[in-house]
Formats: sequence, C-alpha cells, structure tokens
Amino acid sequence: MKITRIETFLVPPRWLFCRVETDDGVVGWGEPVVEGRAEVVRAAVDVLAEYLVGQDPLRIQDHWQVLTKGGFYRGGPVLSSAVAGLDQALWDIAGKTYGAPVHALLGGPVRDRVRVYAWVGGDEPAELSEQIAAQVEAGFTAVKMNAAGATSPVTTLAETTAVVARVAAAREVLGADRDVAVDFHGRFSAAGARRVLTELAPLHPLFVEEPVLPEHGRLLAGLVESSPIPLATGERLYGRAEFLPVLAAGIAVAQPDLSHAGGISEVHRIASLAETYGAQLAPHCPLGPIALAASLQIAFATPNFLIQEQSRGIHYNKDADLLSYLVDPEPFRFVDGHAARPLAPGLGISVDEAAVRAADRGGHAWRNPVWRHPDGSFAEW
Repeated sequence: MKITRIETFLVPPRWLFCRVETDDGVVGWGEPVVEGRAEVVRAAVDVLAEYLVGQDPLRIQDHWQVLTKGGFYRGGPVLSSAVAGLDQALWDIAGKTYGAPVHALLGGPVRDRVRVYAWVGGDEPAELSEQIAAQVEAGFTAVKMNAAGATSPVTTLAETTAVVARVAAAREVLGADRDVAVDFHGRFSAAGARRVLTELAPLHPLFVEEPVLPEHGRLLAGLVESSPIPLATGERLYGRAEFLPVLAAGIAVAQPDLSHAGGISEVHRIASLAETYGAQLAPHCPLGPIALAASLQIAFATPNFLIQEQSRGIHYNKDADLLSYLVDPEPFRFVDGHAARPLAPGLGISVDEAAVRAADRGGHAWRNPVWRHPDGSFAEW
C-alpha cells in the first residue's frame, strides 16, 4: 500500500481538514489546524506531503520521526499542527486497514464511556445561568466557562469580584454533583491568578485552565503550591519536551490538543508522561469532528484520562457545527454527558466528503480578535 494523494480543505467555521488517499482505496482523514492561521498550516501540510506521497502509510511512527525532525528545525504550532493532522489520517488508515478502531491499536479500551463537557458563555450571571441550565437539561454533568475578558496587568477588585460572581452563578445552577471548569486563557498575571484562585476556591472548580501564559510556565510551581484549585494547561504546548517542566511543576491536568501536539502518536506519549507525574489528561478540543474523533480514541486508551472537551454549540461555530461534515452523527450523540465507545474502524467517523469539498470552495478566513486595554496597549485575548 502506498500514499498516492494528500489534499487539504479549508472549511467553516475555522477548521482545516486533510485527506490522505492510498492506492488500495483506503482514505484517512485528519484535522491539521492552528485557529486563525489555517492557511499557514495548509502550506506546511503541502510541504510535508512531498515526503509522504509514495510512502507506506502504515509506518506511522517512522513517518512521525521524519516529519517532526527531518527538516532540521523542529516544533512550534505550525509544524506540530501540520504533523498532527497527517498523523491522525495515518492512524485512520491503519484502523481501516486492520479493521479496528484506533484505541484497539493503542492497546485496547480502558473504559466503557468517556465523560465530556459543554462550553458555556454569557457575560452576565443571568445569561450564564440560562445557558448552564440548558446544558444540564441536555444531560451534561460538567461545563467550562471563561473566567473574564481582557484583564488588567494587576487584577482589580472589580475584576476579581466579577469572576467570582460568574462562577458562583454557575455553581448555583450546577449544584454539588456537577462540575465547572474555569478557563483563565492566559489573561491573568501570576499575581492576579494567585489572587483570583484564592477567591474561587470555595466554589470548588474542577480545574482552572491556563492560569498564566505558556511562556510563563516557570511560574507554575509557585501557583501550584499556593492554589487550592487543581491547575491545568497545555493547549499551547506542542510536545513531550514542553510538557515535562509543567508536569514537574505539579499541574494536575495536562491538556494537549490532538490537532496541535503532534497528533495521536505524540499525545499518547504525553498521556503516559503525565501518568508518571500523577496528572490527568483532558485533551483540548474546541475544534471540528476529526479532532474530536481522534481525541476520543486517545481517551478510551488512556488510564489517566479525566474529561473531554467538545465544541457542540460553542460560540465559534456560526457557519457550521460539529455535525456538519459527518455522514452519521451517532458517534457524537452524548448520553448523560458521556460519549459511547466507537466501534467502527479507524477514527470511528464517516466524513461527508461532498460536504467538505463544497465548503472548501467558499473557505474561511477566521481570525481571533485583537484586544486592547483602556490605555490602548495590547491585551491578551
């Protein structure tokens, strides 16, 4: 079996898909994307395809080594995301070739179902309460929310009070038996994060995500030591070498993204690394169906898995949603806040190729907003 063609598709709302075709007629799908830089990753996939076309698709680990290291310069979001999508597609081909879901190829399932959470927004506590109530009614047992918008370099009393009020509103709806995770999104300084974490502790968040920017990872050990709340990070880390220091700092939850951190191959290794530090895995995935399918395959094969992010109804999905490019939505039918174990070979989903090709003709040019503080200086989004 040889790879004969690799194509990419820029599809709304902000995703990039890749299709890897073989001379045996087996096709694998992946989702290589950096949100807001999809076109750049597309170019990187085109370059990597020069090597892969003509190769045996089942030599996944060897291809991963060449794709990540063969160009001398390594790492970073663009290269790692391009490799991630291609890696997903190769695992999809392997599963279809061997007639097994990817989690079976990774050693078999360690659980029967996977807990997932829903995203909620709402700038005001009343709006937030309504959105959470709707998710509870839909059966979800956990939600995640942003802590705040643009935040001052030194967190003010008003900002801290507003964060606590919003999480308190969430807790009131959720009660004691459901969970809320809070995303700081790297918008707080270490000092500001420490202040807000202390105030949030009585509300018992499941975890706080990205308490500081990834480049400030050296400060995580101090935050972990002072925080009564479990800390999580990893959506902007791209391999084991970057996860090692934050795991050593004591984070409770590692959050690699299957479309950013080298795909199934590397995230499987990151999960094992996290296990040696007693950390749980909660893959980052506010993305499309292929990324989620890959994440679920990892979740079913990972002993130290905690919970899975998914994008149904997320605020980014305005022109298309998680189910828009699937032939059958059944793999993403969540019951009581859980996903069932996929039994179909490969990634376990059937991509609607006609819908993907039609969407690519329009494409997209999604960009994240650029925020500024009241004095006009740049603010973290």
